[in-house]
Amino acid sequence: MKDEKPLYIPRRQIIRGIIASTAFGVTSQLWTGCTPSEPTTTDTTATPPASGSELTIGFIFVGPKDDFGYNQSHFQGQGVISQLAGVKTVDEANVPETATVQETMLSMINQNGATVLFPTSFGYFDPHILKIAKENPTVQFLHCGGMYKEGVHPTNVGSYYGYIDEAEYISGIVAALTTKSGKLGFVAAKPIPQVLRNINSYTLGARSVNPTATVQVIFTGDWSIPVKEAEAANSMVDQGVDVMTCHVDSPKVVIETAEKRKIFCTGYHVDQSQLAPNGFLTGSEWNWGKVYTTYVEQVKAGKTLADGGIPHLVRGGLKEEFCKLSSYGSAVTDATKKEADAVLAKFMDGTMVIYAGEIKDNTGKIVIAKDKKLMQTDPTLEKMDWLVEGVVGKIG
Repeated sequence: MKDEKPLYIPRRQIIRGIIASTAFGVTSQLWTGCTPSEPTTTDTTATPPASGSELTIGFIFVGPKDDFGYNQSHFQGQGVISQLAGVKTVDEANVPETATVQETMLSMINQNGATVLFPTSFGYFDPHILKIAKENPTVQFLHCGGMYKEGVHPTNVGSYYGYIDEAEYISGIVAALTTKSGKLGFVAAKPIPQVLRNINSYTLGARSVNPTATVQVIFTGDWSIPVKEAEAANSMVDQGVDVMTCHVDSPKVVIETAEKRKIFCTGYHVDQSQLAPNGFLTGSEWNWGKVYTTYVEQVKAGKTLADGGIPHLVRGGLKEEFCKLSSYGSAVTDATKKEADAVLAKFMDGTMVIYAGEIKDNTGKIVIAKDKKLMQTDPTLEKMDWLVEGVVGKIG
């Protein structure tokens, strides 16, 4: 018939047939993502690409690729390496942090011939990446934020992340020099170390220039709950907060709510200035294209995680260009820019230390002793389970 649409079979529906034939049981969930390649039933162990051949890399996102947030930042990074010679990228969005991601990874390996995978969301790591990596030892699995444990995790698993809390510290300075009430607000998803570190660094930055400033935090409980994010933002504005920020997958709701309520805001993940033309101050942005380009160069040079040619743990901050500060908005004064730029310069030359004692948590307990310094590379910071003095709220 004229209006008849072609048959579309979701990628995961194809791979379930493969999984069933190999007795690999997972949770069945229907997903409609990008158009899949023709199904194959090859062995689940991929072979590294021959020298000079095309390198296929898979990206997996927990949300949409245009979310003005976490997923968009990784999609932008994918866009950078997709332009490199000899590189092909495939991706799927809206993949939940369940066994469904195992199906997606297997599909990319079997259907697309991917030999490098970037499953980007926090909850993909354990047990999903660890399970599939063990079964596919020649595929490189690179996860954002996970902590690789030598002798425990498969040797073909690696972890990368950025010290974006450096940009958060500077955003806190700009926020504290802009606020009239002294009350800042932070909408957060889950109280995991990466989120707590951003809250704490933002607060420490704010209180470095305004010692009486407070940061009210509300945890929504998950990475993307727009209704709760809007409720949290409105609640804080009602309580006098006049500068807002967040750490959720998509800051769009929080930033737009701040603009509607006529208060200031600082962004996260990517540039959100267009969402708040009047109130946007600055923000913390990822620069994953830099990280992904380095990985591509290493893989094309024949290096692997298993042989130690590619480090299992990769980290970097402003100086290493893993992240950057958003351009200042029109509401930021020249005096504020000067103060923020001075701290930025210290991060760039390596002299700035955020976690230098004495530092107390918001219950009054000393968490970093006087004269003690925790550098950004200190693994203790990646186990953070406290909120710094000045944060109004509690974990949980």
